[in-house]
Amino acid sequence: MSSASSSRSVMTDIGARQRVLKGLRFGDQVFAAVCKAAAVSVLVILGGVFVSLIGGAWPAFHKFGLAFFVTEAWNPVTDQFGAIAPIFGTLVTSAIAMLIAVPVGVGIAVFLTELCPLVLRRPLGVAIELLAGIPSIIYGIWGLFFFAPFLQQYVQPVLIGTFANVPVLSTLFAGPPYGIGILTSALVLAIMVLPFVTAISRDVFESVPPVLKEAAYGLGCTRWEVVRNVVIPFTRVGVIGGCMLGLGRALGETMAVTFVIGNAHRISGSLLAPGTTISATIANEFTEAVGDMHTSSLLAIGLILFLISFIVLAFARLMLMQLDKKAGA
Repeated sequence: MSSASSSRSVMTDIGARQRVLKGLRFGDQVFAAVCKAAAVSVLVILGGVFVSLIGGAWPAFHKFGLAFFVTEAWNPVTDQFGAIAPIFGTLVTSAIAMLIAVPVGVGIAVFLTELCPLVLRRPLGVAIELLAGIPSIIYGIWGLFFFAPFLQQYVQPVLIGTFANVPVLSTLFAGPPYGIGILTSALVLAIMVLPFVTAISRDVFESVPPVLKEAAYGLGCTRWEVVRNVVIPFTRVGVIGGCMLGLGRALGETMAVTFVIGNAHRISGSLLAPGTTISATIANEFTEAVGDMHTSSLLAIGLILFLISFIVLAFARLMLMQLDKKAGA
């Protein structure tokens, strides 16, 4: 009798465990399905955006063909549109902004993690994070009413006078000091991108195992050698990721650029001259676009910006894969 009851209790325990395991498996299956649906939804949304942009931009591409990419004219009255001026402005302002923001941002991150006194480390870190949270329109207002007049009065005349007789530079810094223009927009973008590069670089620098740096110091390395040979190589993926995040912000920035770039649909050899970008053009004209061709042309340059961002991120991914292969070798 006791043997039969013990057998029943064992079977009961086995059944209870099976029910628990079945419930856990069901929970895992639900969790996996939800995560998969979230991942697929990203691809669906991205594909939907791409398809809708292609559909809206097709009339402009069909009418102008490849000339749309190399034409400077932008005249809504005569329905003549070309994308080269906003493309040029987008690439030039973003490139200048990254050339300034990346070395400065990485240098600030190195200072915060390796050189800064502990009493200043947290306040400076908080200040950097606050810069990242300022709305772009605030940067635009500051750039238009304070930064641009400062450049017009004190900086641009010096640049024009200093490089007046220097080949190439005399063209880059030619013309009257407008205050607003390509250079002003690039400097504002650099200030906006700087917190992202700095914050991410600082976080990945802090993730370096202390034993690696201590070993380098034990071998007699200087602080600069530790940063160059240990910290930077160990965190290169995170640093490049932060730079790509900043570049994405620079490529797509709208309001701050609109305030200070001048919004002129032309290409000039001078960085002091007014210009335009893709995002600024769309922000200025989309709500007032009259006619299907004007709207289609704006959607076309939006598609171009989408493709530029995609190409830049794909190139960054390929570069990271090459770095990983070299590190493995």
